[in-house]
Amino acid sequence: MSVQLVIAEKPSVARSIAAVIGAAEKQNGYWQGGGYLVSWCIGHLVSFAEAGQYDEKYCKWRYEDLPILPQPWQFIVPDEKKQQFEVLRALLNRPDVDSVTAATDAGREGELIFRFVYQMAGCTKPVKRLWISSMEDAAIREGFANLCPDSDYDALYQSALCRAKADWLVGINATRLFSVLYHKTLTVGRVQTPTLKMLVDRDAKILRFQKERYYTVGIQSGSLKADSGRIASMDEADTLKNACAGASAICSSVKREKKTEQPPKLYDLTTLQREANRLFGFTAKQTLDYAQQLYEKKLLTYPRTDSQYLTEDMGQTAQHLVSDLLGLLPFAQGLALTAEVGRVLNSKKVSDHHAIIPTAEFAKQGFAGLAESECKLMNLVCSKLLCAVAAPHEYETVTAVFSCAGNEFTAKGKTVLVPGWKEIDQRFHSTLKTDGDEETEALNTLPELAEGQSFSAVADISEHFTSPPKAYTEDTLLSAMERAGAEDMPENAERKGLGTPATRAAILEKLVQMGFVQRKGKQLVPTKDGINLAVVLPESLTSPALTAEWENRLTEIAKGNADADEFMAEIEAQVRRLVKTYSCISADKQNLFQSERVIIGKCPRCGENVYEGKKNFYCGNRSCQFVMWKNDRFFEQRKKAFTPKIAAALLKNGKAKVKGLYSEKTGKTYDATVLLADTGGKYVNYRVERKE
Repeated sequence: MSVQLVIAEKPSVARSIAAVIGAAEKQNGYWQGGGYLVSWCIGHLVSFAEAGQYDEKYCKWRYEDLPILPQPWQFIVPDEKKQQFEVLRALLNRPDVDSVTAATDAGREGELIFRFVYQMAGCTKPVKRLWISSMEDAAIREGFANLCPDSDYDALYQSALCRAKADWLVGINATRLFSVLYHKTLTVGRVQTPTLKMLVDRDAKILRFQKERYYTVGIQSGSLKADSGRIASMDEADTLKNACAGASAICSSVKREKKTEQPPKLYDLTTLQREANRLFGFTAKQTLDYAQQLYEKKLLTYPRTDSQYLTEDMGQTAQHLVSDLLGLLPFAQGLALTAEVGRVLNSKKVSDHHAIIPTAEFAKQGFAGLAESECKLMNLVCSKLLCAVAAPHEYETVTAVFSCAGNEFTAKGKTVLVPGWKEIDQRFHSTLKTDGDEETEALNTLPELAEGQSFSAVADISEHFTSPPKAYTEDTLLSAMERAGAEDMPENAERKGLGTPATRAAILEKLVQMGFVQRKGKQLVPTKDGINLAVVLPESLTSPALTAEWENRLTEIAKGNADADEFMAEIEAQVRRLVKTYSCISADKQNLFQSERVIIGKCPRCGENVYEGKKNFYCGNRSCQFVMWKNDRFFEQRKKAFTPKIAAALLKNGKAKVKGLYSEKTGKTYDATVLLADTGGKYVNYRVERKE
């Protein structure tokens, strides 16, 4: 009897699928039953081989060996994943398995993960593709009823393969090239380097900014307040104020305008990450992790999406969901909402997956058993769905212009006519205990005004300063990454920007981890090394526009509109050019990334500076042998860390007061003065002078 093999991306997803299709019997590395075997990858089971596998000489980093251009490409299974790969290889080649279902995540990466395993296992059996946007039982059943031949996704796989190869070629070659030139490991990446450049450019703008002082004169009559424009000098402002004293202000024009603010669109991953960062301070990676957990718990639809719409066949689903949420969400109690679901339906604007919305399972189950962070994210997604189907927000603006002492003063007011979706948004925000810097709009209602009306007014002066550009937060940087290069792109280019919604979070984390960027509160700020790196690299590696162009090409390859071989040939040519152009750098630049040595004190033997190393405090004079080891037995026996502070005191005074020394005799700690007893030989001795 033949069986069907289903391969998921993660064990938790395999378990959910197995439960729905009746494979209830747990085996070693897979589930079985109901004519199915269900197994899983652990993320990327198969990866590109390291450079050293192509040739042993590549184990050392040398300029002469660059560029490294694999021909043909080789693959490896990392040791910690071998066991699961062997399970899959055996299952793929089992005689009773006559067909395979690829059930890895429905996207570019998921396709790559499955194909690499399938090819490495040497399998040639027919493959069908499961493509779902929710882990709910009904969605899984429907997915299995509508499997497509995996060949329909060949172009998506080509795009994924090109992305992975391009990242390998640029990453390996540029990282080795610049690390060898500057004598420090400098990680360069196809997407992370242009992202770093954006942070560095913003940082430079902030540093160069010079604030300017300016003034405004305000005239006031009762509740009415009108302001002049900017005035450069205090004298000028003073003259105007004095001219207005006792003069009357005449209303020269009143302009009323009705305006409509359309409801927001639903969330794609990037907008969800941005708002969760702004409201809750979540990093992009945290938001993606929480959303992925909620997806696997069947409460949220597939998070790695770049669409803000639902498909046209989902109208009924959305309608039911909205009415269920109105009863479930505390902030929606008593809300009169006529849901206009049609506004969020547009199949043409859904590529791989529709927008992120709660599932029917969530509407049934509610927030029970969810962690606080997951509750916050679910609330955010629910409120966005309600806002998106609510009525537009309508208001009227009033602009009144007054003339006083020959000058113009303007007053602006706003009256809400129909609160619409903003009422839901405000209700939701009022439930948040956030550290978000949400500004609630001040509504300024002007008194009834008519042209020609005259007032006696009081004048005053206010002082203001121009404000510098703001440092990026993850919210504003994700937005900038999404828009990068957009102005140089054709209007109809589908994917503009750096990276994809699914990869941006990992890129930000990597920059922080490598020490090129640091988080200061919500701000992302480049470090000294990050600034230097962005400055020394060529534009071909740091230009957001160029990388955004590659990303657009990859999307075109996925749609079958561009040639994969042509793309790879261009990437290889770029790498060759890079290596040829940067063969050497000037001597002064070679020390750019050397860490500044910390001076601890003066050497008691030769008077040179003593520096802190990783394991010791050493004399900067090479011929002098003076060194104090951090793991010296004297301090280790007394269970005391040999800190730079203690070392500095010993060098300065020959002694240091040390608290909390441990006594092996008594088992207690004591405070004492430690003396430096330098013998002039290879080792330095220490003694306890007296107990305090």
